[in-house]
Amino acid sequence: MQGRKNFQKHYCLFLYLKDTGLYYDEYLKQVIDVLETDNHFREKLQKADIEEIKSGRLSKELDLVSHHVRTKLDELKRQEVARLRMLIKAKLDSHQDTGIDHHALLKQFDHLNHLNPEKFESTDLDMLIKAATSDLEHYDKTRHEEFKKYEMMKEHERREYLKTLNEEKRKEEESKFEEMKKKHENHPKVNHPGSKDQLKEVWEETDGLDPNDFDPKTFFKLHDVNSDGFLDEQELEALFTKELEKVYDPKNEEDDMVEMEEERLRMREHVMNEVDANKDRLVTLEEFLKATEKKEFLEPDGWETLDQQQFFTEEELKAYENLISLQENELKKKADELQKQKEELQRQHDQLEAQKLEYHQAVQQMEQKKLQQEIPPSGPGGELKFQPHV
Repeated sequence: MQGRKNFQKHYCLFLYLKDTGLYYDEYLKQVIDVLETDNHFREKLQKADIEEIKSGRLSKELDLVSHHVRTKLDELKRQEVARLRMLIKAKLDSHQDTGIDHHALLKQFDHLNHLNPEKFESTDLDMLIKAATSDLEHYDKTRHEEFKKYEMMKEHERREYLKTLNEEKRKEEESKFEEMKKKHENHPKVNHPGSKDQLKEVWEETDGLDPNDFDPKTFFKLHDVNSDGFLDEQELEALFTKELEKVYDPKNEEDDMVEMEEERLRMREHVMNEVDANKDRLVTLEEFLKATEKKEFLEPDGWETLDQQQFFTEEELKAYENLISLQENELKKKADELQKQKEELQRQHDQLEAQKLEYHQAVQQMEQKKLQQEIPPSGPGGELKFQPHV
């Protein structure tokens, strides 16, 4: 039974790749959907272990799928290559680059074999699975880094705004800022994510059940929304909504919804770490029940919310502001260059207009001179413009 459960978990991990949020997510979904239609490949997948999936050894089975499936995969790959080329073109157009090696640019996309853009081969499946599993392992880390940048930018803009104010207005803004912080920090106690207190609160307030009848196994089945025998990231994060509502309200000016999503991510990571599910990102019933027996579940420490933490140091903020300054200078330099190009084009245009005017005036003078000499003016082909009277 345990072996069968592992097969199911590995199969679910493969299917979980269909909802990643990665920039090639749609391509990944479509490839998996097509592969699932092949009975041979689906059977091999269900018997594969986790390392066979992640290492790419399973990709060799692609040679045995039906012709119809291979044809469909070829078409998907051609569409993805075309999409990537459009992205590259847009990137080049936006930067007005010249002399760029398009082939080298395509290499930056490591989820497909760019050397053969027409055919989907075992190499493509291997690269796609490896890229997705690798990217997902770094996905949360990247989200944390982006959040940190967001907070530093927020503080940078606040300080820059304060510099534009006189002393009286600046004090008013500083006072308002501190007041908003205090209002945000004034919230009910947040339960430790994944603790008995936290789950019982969901059981009572969300599920509408008697807290005295709390049963972890029943709780798991209630929140395994798709009934696949696992709690995935979305199902886990849904458990923290009640806790997050204690701290964040979209109607309150002092509550930042970007911070709420970072808090949700941290809670999910913490619970997955408790059940040792960070590698495959799926929680089984057995893992869940085992976690409920730990001391941390029954007697958890207090949960430190984001409002109790410092996201960055002054040194980090200064380095980030220096980077922003460099980027702004680079943009200004490019803007100045574009302005010079515009002025040069305008100068050339004015010069051409002046030359046209001079030419027109010279033609008029020649026509007038011919009339004065009583020579009938001629047209472009030398024909008379009017017939003399007989």
